[in-house]
Amino acid sequence: MEVPKESSPHDTSAHSESQPLQSNVVQITVVKGQDLKSLKSDTSMTMVHVEFNGVILGDSSKTEVTPNGVANYNFTASFEYSPDGPNSWVDIAQKPALLTVIEVLQKDKKQKEEKTVPLGQAVLDLLPLLQAENSNCPVISCFLNHFPLQCSLEVSVCTKKPLLSASQLSDGSFMSVTLEAAYSVPEAFVPTEPPQNYMACLQVPAVGKKEVPLLFMNGILKLHGDKEPLPRPKKWSLANVTAPGALNIPNSFILGGPYEDEDGELNKAEDREFRIQAESTKRIVWDTERRCYLDPAAVLILKKRIAECQYWPVEVCRMPLTPSSKGKTSKADKGDEDKQIFFHGVAYVNMMPLLCPGVKRIRGAFRVFAYQDSEVLEKVRAGGTARLCATSVKLQPLSKEAPQCLSSQQYVEAGTFLMMEIKLDKALVPKRQQEELTKRVKEMIPPRPLLPPRPGGAKKAVEDYHNHVANIAVAILSEYHELFGKQPPNQGATDHQTLEEQRRQLNFELNSSGKYFAFKEQLKYAVVKIVREKYLRTTAFETQEQFQAFLSELYVYLVDQMHVALNQLMYEETASPVPRIHVTNEQLWLFAREAEINKDYKLASLYHQQVKEPLSLPYWLDYGAFCLLLEDTLKAQECFREALSLDPRHVRSLLLCGIVAVMLQHYEEAEIFFEDACCLEPSSVVAWTLSGLFYELQNNNTQAGMAFREAKKRLQPQQARERSISGKGKKTSATSVGSSSEGNSYRTVRPKRRNNIYFSGPSHPISGDRQPPCTIFMKAVEFLMKFNAIQFVRMALAHELLIQQEGPSSAYYLALARTCLLKGEFSKCDDCLWNTIRIDFLNPDVWALKGHLCYLRRDFQEAKECYERTVRFVEDAEDMHFVYLRLGSIYLENKEFGKAKQIYLEACKSSASCLTWLGVGIACYRLEELVEAEDALSEANALNNSNAQVWAYLALVCLQVSCPLGLADPALLQELHATQQRLGFGDPSF
Repeated sequence: MEVPKESSPHDTSAHSESQPLQSNVVQITVVKGQDLKSLKSDTSMTMVHVEFNGVILGDSSKTEVTPNGVANYNFTASFEYSPDGPNSWVDIAQKPALLTVIEVLQKDKKQKEEKTVPLGQAVLDLLPLLQAENSNCPVISCFLNHFPLQCSLEVSVCTKKPLLSASQLSDGSFMSVTLEAAYSVPEAFVPTEPPQNYMACLQVPAVGKKEVPLLFMNGILKLHGDKEPLPRPKKWSLANVTAPGALNIPNSFILGGPYEDEDGELNKAEDREFRIQAESTKRIVWDTERRCYLDPAAVLILKKRIAECQYWPVEVCRMPLTPSSKGKTSKADKGDEDKQIFFHGVAYVNMMPLLCPGVKRIRGAFRVFAYQDSEVLEKVRAGGTARLCATSVKLQPLSKEAPQCLSSQQYVEAGTFLMMEIKLDKALVPKRQQEELTKRVKEMIPPRPLLPPRPGGAKKAVEDYHNHVANIAVAILSEYHELFGKQPPNQGATDHQTLEEQRRQLNFELNSSGKYFAFKEQLKYAVVKIVREKYLRTTAFETQEQFQAFLSELYVYLVDQMHVALNQLMYEETASPVPRIHVTNEQLWLFAREAEINKDYKLASLYHQQVKEPLSLPYWLDYGAFCLLLEDTLKAQECFREALSLDPRHVRSLLLCGIVAVMLQHYEEAEIFFEDACCLEPSSVVAWTLSGLFYELQNNNTQAGMAFREAKKRLQPQQARERSISGKGKKTSATSVGSSSEGNSYRTVRPKRRNNIYFSGPSHPISGDRQPPCTIFMKAVEFLMKFNAIQFVRMALAHELLIQQEGPSSAYYLALARTCLLKGEFSKCDDCLWNTIRIDFLNPDVWALKGHLCYLRRDFQEAKECYERTVRFVEDAEDMHFVYLRLGSIYLENKEFGKAKQIYLEACKSSASCLTWLGVGIACYRLEELVEAEDALSEANALNNSNAQVWAYLALVCLQVSCPLGLADPALLQELHATQQRLGFGDPSF
C-alpha cells in the first residue's frame, strides 16, 4: 500500500511581513485578537505565530493586551503560490494555515531569554481563495490548549489576482472525501504497545493526468460504548495541532441519515440490526475530510475512469509507530520506507452514481475485503490508467504472504465496513433544468390554442337580464298580495288615489325590510354582464361627459328591456318545457365502464365520445386508458398528449405519456416525460418509481436504484398521512379528481356505502384496517392498474416479489390476479386468488374478484356465493357496482326475482345506470308489479334510449297494462289485434 508523505517544508516559501506583495502571493493578515483575558486574567503580552504547509511564515511582534482583552497585532505574513510548486492548489485545498497565540512571560533577573507559552491555536481555511473569494477580516475561533474557553482572531486573507482562472473555476470542480469510521473491526484490534497507526488511502485525478493520494492517518481505536453522536464536526488532517477543538473544520459536519438513503452496501432492511450493533461496538474513527481541486482535464479523466471502472479501491491497513533503532543510522533516513503494514484490506466504492445527472454526493457503507493484488487489479483493470496507492510508495508489506493474507481475512470474518462520503461542488453530469424539460415537452406537444370567443354572449346577457327582471317582478307581486290581498277578477278597476297609497306602502315595506336592496343586488350582476357583453366596456372612461352619456344610453336600454321582460311575463303564456334527463359526465364514464366490463367495446367507445367536456383532463385520461385496454397504443398516445396540451404541468399526464412512449420504444421522449414529472412534483412516489422502472428497462441500474431510493424517502411521510386518514374511518371516493393522492384516478366510480343488507346469515367483519399500499411498487401498481398499463404493472410486481422477505403479500397476489383476469389467464388468476384468500380471507375485494372469475367461467353458483359473501361485509369492495349487476343477473337467471329487485335497487341508490334500472324493471315485471316495472324501465330508457332490451320489456309491460285500463274503442282494439297477428307478437285474445 502506498502511504505518501506529507509535503516537506520549503523555507523559500516563507516571507516576512516586510516583503513586498508579489504576483501569486497569498497574504495572511492577523488584525487583532479578542477576549484574550479569558485565557489568563494576568496575560499582558502576546504574539502570533503563523505557519502553512509545515513552513513557518513568521511571528508577529510582541503586543500588549488591553484591559478588555484586545491585542492589535496588524501582522502580515505571506507565501508564494505556484501551481507546480510546493504551495500548489493541492496544498491550499487540503491544508489550512495554523495560527498560534503565544504568551510572552516576563523574564526574571536570572533568565537570559524570555519564556513563551502557547495559549491557543486557530485554523484558517484557505479553500475560499481557490473559489475566488478573498476573505475580508473574518473572525475565527482560537481554541485553547488547556481551557474550556476560547478567544477569537480577526484575520484577512487576500491575493493580488485569483489563483484560478474563470475557465478553471467553471469547468473544474472541488472534491471532498470524508472517511468517518471503520465499524465491526477484527477482534485482533486491541490497544497494544507499540501504538498503531490506522490508515486508509484513496487516489483521485487532480491535475491533468497526475493523481493525488488522499491519505487518512491516525485513526482512533474505540472499544465498546455509545455510538458516535450526530451531527459531529469533520476534522482536519493535521498532526501538529495541540488544541483539540482546532481540528474541527468550521461549518462542516457529519449529519448521518437513514440507512435506506445511502448509496453503498448494507442499506437493506435486513442489514439494519447489524449496522446498529456495529456502531456501538469496537470501531476505528477518523471523521477526517480531505479535499482537492480537479482541473478541467482531471474532471474529464474522472468521468472517463468512472465510466470504465465503477469500483474504486480504498485501501486500509495498520502500521506500528515504533521508531527506528538508535544504532542503525544507515536506515534512519529511510525509516518510513522500511515500515511494514499489517491487516491490509480494501473496500470498493461504487462511483457510478456520480455519473447520474445532478448527483454531487455519495455516502454509504462499503465492505472491507482482504487485499489481494490479483483481485484488486482485476477490479481496476478496466480503468486503464487508474493506479493503486500501493504502486507509488515504498512501504513494504509483510515478507511472508500467508500471514498477511490471514490477518487481512479477518476483515471479512468480522464484517468490517467503512463509512465514507465523496462530494463534489458541481455534478459531473449536469441535470436538465425544469425550464429546459418544459420546453422540450412543449416542442413535442404544443399547447392547445386558446378558444375563440363564444358567440351569443350579448344575447345570453340580455336573456339573463330578462330572467332576473321577471323573477323580481314575481317577488314584488307576491309582496303586494301579502299586503293588500288578491283582487277578485270582477271587482273592477281601483281608483288612482288608492293605487298611489298602495304604492307608497309597498315602497316603504320594501325599503324598511331590506328587500329593495336585495332586489337591486340581484340585478347588479346582470347589468354588469350587459355592459361587458353588449357594450364591450371593460375600461374606465376618459372624461366625465363620456361617462354621463354612457349612463343615459344604458338607462334607456335597460328600461326598454325591462318592459320587454314584463310584457313577456304578463301577456305571453309559455308552454312548460318537456323535462329532460341530464346525464352527467360521471354517469357517462360509469356507463362506459359497464360496457367495458361486458366486453361491449363499441358501446363503451360511444359513451366515451358522448362526454360533454372534451376539453377536460379527465375525459382524455379516461379515453386513453380505454385505448390501452384495447391495446391501441397509438390512439392512447394521442389521448394522453391531448391531456398534456391542456396542462403541460399535469404530472399524471406526463407519466402516462412516458409509459406509452416506452411501449412505442420512443425511449428518449420517455426519459424527458419521466424526468419532467419528477421535477414538477418531487414528492410523488409514483413518479420516482416509474422513473426507476424506466431506467431499469434501459439497463441503467445505477440511476434506477437512485430513483427507487428517492421514492422510498418520499413514501414515509405519505404513509403517515394515509394512516391518520384511515384511522378516522374515512374512505376516500375514487370519483374525486384531486391530485394530492398518488393512487387517485379518474377511472373508477366507486358506489356509495350501503344502508341495508338484504341477505340472511351473519355478517363478516372487515379484515382490520385496510391499509393503503405500503411499498413504492404497490403504489405504482395501484396507479398503473387504473390506466391498464399492464407492461409496467408486471415490472412493478416483479420488484414487489423480490423485496418481500416473508413471501408475497395479499396485495401482491390480488394485483397479479387482476392482471391475469384482464388478460384472460383464468387458471393463473385462480391460483393467485387462492393464495390471497389464504393470507387475507376477510378482504371483500378478494371475494369480489373471485366472483368475477367464476362469473366469466360461467360457474354461476360459485360466483353467487362469492358475491353474497362480498355484500355481507361491513365495508364495500372497490367495484361494488359490478358486484350488484352480476349478482342481480344471477338472481334473475335463478328466478329469485325478489332478491334481484332488492340488489338492483341497492345498485340504483349508489350509482344508477340504464342496466341497474333495467334489472329493477325485469324483476318487477316477473313479480307482476307492472306499475313499478314501467317506472323503472322508463328510468332506464331515459338514461339510454337505444337499449333494445329496455324497449322490449316496455312493450311487454304496455301490452299487459292495456287491458286493465279498459280501452272502450272497438275499432282501435280491432286494429291493435290485427297488427299483433300480422307482426306475430302480443296476445290478440284480449
